[in-house]
Amino acid sequence: MEPTENAGSPAESDATRLYARLLAEPGHPPAALGPDWDERRLAAATAELRTLGLLQPTAARAGGHAAVSVDTAVRQLLLDTDTHVTDLVAALERARDTVDRLHTGYLPIQHRHHSGTALELVRGADRIAALLEDAARGARTEALSLRPGQDLSGPALAGKLARERLALAHGATLRTIYPAAALRRPAVLAHVRELTGAGARIRAAHSLPLWLIVVDARLAILPAPGAGPGGDAPVADAAVVIREPALVALVAELFEYFWSAAWTPPELLAGTEAMTDRHIVVLRLLAAGLTDAAIARKLEVSERTVRRLVAELTADLGAESRFQAGVHAARLGRI
Repeated sequence: MEPTENAGSPAESDATRLYARLLAEPGHPPAALGPDWDERRLAAATAELRTLGLLQPTAARAGGHAAVSVDTAVRQLLLDTDTHVTDLVAALERARDTVDRLHTGYLPIQHRHHSGTALELVRGADRIAALLEDAARGARTEALSLRPGQDLSGPALAGKLARERLALAHGATLRTIYPAAALRRPAVLAHVRELTGAGARIRAAHSLPLWLIVVDARLAILPAPGAGPGGDAPVADAAVVIREPALVALVAELFEYFWSAAWTPPELLAGTEAMTDRHIVVLRLLAAGLTDAAIARKLEVSERTVRRLVAELTADLGAESRFQAGVHAARLGRI
């Protein structure tokens, strides 16, 4: 039987109801909003609003909370995100400068006592090419990279494809982010489609701060201080190789930040099987805020079937979450 909600009117969650009440009665403690709010539901709704930045304590009344406008929450989120990535990039710049000082001032001393080093400055196109091939051959779990620049010559693209196929052949997960503008170039798009066909996961971003590579959480490669952005190797033919676990983890964190904000390029989804009508309905109901249970009632299917349909949607759209699936579907004009 169809639910009693008005057609096109999404079912309100506890969190959205609480938000509406707090807007209508600012400064009141959530517990005073009505007898229908049991402690468990109230705590869950309050936690969701805090996570979204829509709720903050107020000094006007003990235990009171104030609802924050959506625009204010979005501005704060963007500010916090910009601050986070700025701090990460600044930390990487400091690390690169430190590497340069360590290499020129202290590495010769260390070499007199030890045969290896956790930080290395590599110069020369041939040495960097060999380094990248060794990294690809050694990849066993994952290889991550940002590619803000791209050498469009045939030999460069062929060499890059060969190296990344080596990593994939060893069972490593390959994730790469390209600038969206680069995918408008036929040579790059064809190259990326080949990588996708070989099993790589590709996403696009509006802009990337620098090129980087992380292999198996044990090795990171960055442009040396003063080097250009490059594609496979820095323009200045110099790269910093990092084997210190803490610094490698920092580089990987920067990659994950951009990966979470990037999207699967529509050009790579153009050849995928079209969504069924049921998939499209599920997408629209998710976008309207309905829960799995509410969607199951709408479609007269089980919640298990709804979860399967949602899993198929996220996989088809190259998304990591329901929210991201909705964003990708909107970009593709599917909802």
